[in-house]
Amino acid sequence: MTLQTSIERIHADTAVITLVGTLTLGMNLKMADGQIQTLVEEGVSRMVLDLTAVPYMDSAGLGTLVHTNGLVLRGGGKLRVCGVSDRVAALLKLTSMDAVLSVDPDAAASLAALGVSAK
Repeated sequence: MTLQTSIERIHADTAVITLVGTLTLGMNLKMADGQIQTLVEEGVSRMVLDLTAVPYMDSAGLGTLVHTNGLVLRGGGKLRVCGVSDRVAALLKLTSMDAVLSVDPDAAASLAALGVSAK
């Protein structure tokens, strides 16, 4: 399944990135990572990664989440992850990343946790 990325800017400093497909090693993951880095460079400091439509993630996908978290934190921002499948949640737990990444049930909960009201 090809990875697709859509970005919704809520405010100048806030974005919801929706990923659809598998987060696995390859060019599509690299392109998604590039889009996320560009958002951080443009001043997005509050970010939500919506993984509702991500059924599977490998170590490269996990690495992208960790890298994104680091980028956002270094910029003084906050990252929330939402909509993780049972399989992705199991990987986060197995690698103890569930203690590092803030996970919410959906994008609305993530935005609320960031103190953002949706448009």
